[in-house]
Amino acid sequence: MKTTNFFAVDLGATSGRTILGTFRNGVIEMREINRFPNRIVEANGHCYWDFLYLYQSIIEGLKIVAAENIEIKSIGIDTWGVDFVCFDRNGEILGNPYSYRDLHTIDAMDRFFEIMPREEVYKITGIQFMNFNSLFQLFTMKQNNSAVFAAADKILFMPDALSYMLTGEMVTEYSIASTSQMLNANERCFSPELLQKLGLTDKHFGKFVFPGEIAGRLTKSVQKQTGLGEIPVIAVAGHDTASAVAAVPAENENFAYLSSGTWSLMGIESKSSIINNKSYEHNFTNEGGVEGYIRFLKNICGMWLLEQCRKEWEDEGVCYSYPAIVEMSNAASDFTTIINPDDVSFVNPPSMTQAIVEYCGKTRQPAPKTHAEFIHCIFHSLAVRYREVLDSLQQFAPFKIEKLHVIGGGSQNKLINQMTADKVGIPVVAGPCEATAIGNIMIQAKGLGIINSLAEMRSIIKKSIETEIFYPKG
Repeated sequence: MKTTNFFAVDLGATSGRTILGTFRNGVIEMREINRFPNRIVEANGHCYWDFLYLYQSIIEGLKIVAAENIEIKSIGIDTWGVDFVCFDRNGEILGNPYSYRDLHTIDAMDRFFEIMPREEVYKITGIQFMNFNSLFQLFTMKQNNSAVFAAADKILFMPDALSYMLTGEMVTEYSIASTSQMLNANERCFSPELLQKLGLTDKHFGKFVFPGEIAGRLTKSVQKQTGLGEIPVIAVAGHDTASAVAAVPAENENFAYLSSGTWSLMGIESKSSIINNKSYEHNFTNEGGVEGYIRFLKNICGMWLLEQCRKEWEDEGVCYSYPAIVEMSNAASDFTTIINPDDVSFVNPPSMTQAIVEYCGKTRQPAPKTHAEFIHCIFHSLAVRYREVLDSLQQFAPFKIEKLHVIGGGSQNKLINQMTADKVGIPVVAGPCEATAIGNIMIQAKGLGIINSLAEMRSIIKKSIETEIFYPKG
């Protein structure tokens, strides 16, 4: 396999980066080009994303590649799910998009279920109910007589909106659209029934595409800004978790995955959607993946709790390194209070430490007093939650789950990996930590015909990265 370069844009809910992926001698090599914060901007009582800043940061990354005379074959963009940008009939941005952490949707689900029963929504979409899903964001905008909603000619999910800025072509990629709770999970297209409740049709969205299809090519304007040529932009699995799951270095299908970061997402791959009374009761979700797979999973509020606590402590002048955090958790191992990471009180509280203390009071448990106790409480609670969700997954999986693959930044946390292995009772395979970017790049390669299948992708990844296995103790 000759040397081939790809450019991946990987945007998370707290930071973004661009990565150069290089195929050489049958393995993939990664190099970060630029990194930038993705901050929530609070203004006029709402929380927004700075969309044009994100776009400009991508342009800066492309300029660096051009300045170094690196020839790239294609570009792919993945982001977090559910959020979107509205454009007017001239293709102009109507305003910065709301962040899913904005509280304007806090009671949106109950209001929507007054016009369409909850069970019917799940039967169509198979999507986990979360108040910030795109369906409820758009419904809230409509009910609030939003001028942006009224003027919206096109609604593009975040990766598709950024792709449009680069190419001038409007598409809707399947995996990112599947997070919206507006798709028919079995037919894999927008649900007319749900769109009708919003006063929308599929004409309000871009052309529907699947992972690996070409979305467009860099516009003359972007070529001039960056110094690059007419590079194709591939619609990769636009949802970052879908790209990450494509990078799981699994040997067979008998695995579950845990994409661990700000959010933790645990699930299995299924050849068809799993929608029944039990999946409804357990609030599992059916999201789009690569090669027709459904990602049957549950969202878990992951390292968000620790990240928010660390911000508070940093504001107090205390900054802990990650090795120090691990040592502190070990030192507080006798602290046994367990919180539910998915409790609504932890969505976006003014103070995460105070929210944890108040939760402990409500559940009549000792509240953490030291930073070490807060850290251990969070880690221990996540491991317990992972076991609960894995036990539920096994009830749906048509195979015995033999391994749990942990991917993403959280895969580097050896302490919680071991705690998780001890709780779930099966080996935990950690890595790659750069799963999303690797999956993004591999899907680009598959879209251009350089790689033929998901199985081949995973084989190359397995040869390219090192993993660490954590076995249950006792």
